[in-house]
Amino acid sequence: MLKPEILRSIVDNAFEHPSEVQVQAIPNALLGVDLLAQAKSGMGKTAVFVLSTLNQLVPKEGEVSVLVLCHTRELAFQIGKEYERFSKYLGGVKTLVVFGGVPEAQHEKKLQEEKPQIVVGTPGRVFSLIQKGSLDVSHVKHFILDECDKMLEALDMRKTVQDIFLKTPHDKQVMMFSATMAKELRPVCLKFMHEPAEISVGDDSKLTLHGLQQYYVKLKPEEKNRKLADLLDALEFNQVVIFVSKQVRARELDKLLQECQFPSIHIHGNMKQEERLARYNAFRKFEARILVATNLFGRGIDIERVNVVINYDFPNGEEEESKNSEKPDDQYLHRVGRAGRFGTKGLAISFISSPADEAALARVQKRFEVAIEELPDTIDPKTYMTQ
Repeated sequence: MLKPEILRSIVDNAFEHPSEVQVQAIPNALLGVDLLAQAKSGMGKTAVFVLSTLNQLVPKEGEVSVLVLCHTRELAFQIGKEYERFSKYLGGVKTLVVFGGVPEAQHEKKLQEEKPQIVVGTPGRVFSLIQKGSLDVSHVKHFILDECDKMLEALDMRKTVQDIFLKTPHDKQVMMFSATMAKELRPVCLKFMHEPAEISVGDDSKLTLHGLQQYYVKLKPEEKNRKLADLLDALEFNQVVIFVSKQVRARELDKLLQECQFPSIHIHGNMKQEERLARYNAFRKFEARILVATNLFGRGIDIERVNVVINYDFPNGEEEESKNSEKPDDQYLHRVGRAGRFGTKGLAISFISSPADEAALARVQKRFEVAIEELPDTIDPKTYMTQ
């Protein structure tokens, strides 16, 4: 059902077969119906809306046909890159990514000069550009929310999304995607849609990230640094993400790792936008193999080479960047999902160093019906390294 030019770019990117959510969702999306899709991290939800909107797109210079909203700048940047790589053989298709932290005049200039058909952005910046008259959304045919629960559970962001929605045509296609969905948010999502196809892949109560091994290590807080260094020495890995609970810890742990000659960088939400994107890009391009990150990086970000995730601080509700009171067990799911992408193997190791950690680990195991075992002395690299 896809155009030959899109199929060619799929082959170029070495995608061999679709995931379950892609099998179910892409045909519905191509028919132009509204879509509400839920599937775990790493199952290729982004490709559903990227491929289906590109397939339906008839490029007209100066007309924005596709509007994608997401909750972080890094995710917007990543989605923009996906549109670029899958539109490689489609002539005349231009994508622009907009977000806060960059002078608005830059985005206004690019909109005027590049005249994109696809705009990806964070709600605040998108709405500001609409209000100024720089971004015309009167021709939008596809309105997409990625990680929709994160945007609709926060009332201020929900209001901005609604304001943008009302500026777009009534007869557009609306698609929403998420890995987790609280029951009370489903009716909120449905208010934006007309008789949508609802697709839910996998039982939300089970954490079945195929190919992902999960372990825990019980230790004292002061033992964490030594254990982390030992693991980084012992494990074979392509890239590692180490999650911590506080911004200052991300900075200090990165400094410590560099002093120990580990090739690491760090990222957190309080950095200047240019620096955040530069570091995200460096990691994505494999210029750094170890990333120390706060929860900012825990959701939606897809780095293909990441095959090990370490929860230096286990998600237990005390994280600085746990915006909108996301549950610790949902944070765990999103974090370990960085190493459990579709069709790959991965390894997740969690440090447990307090009663709060133990309680949070128990909740994760109960909710997702998964047995997370104690880390053995040795792990065969073949079990977590994709050959």
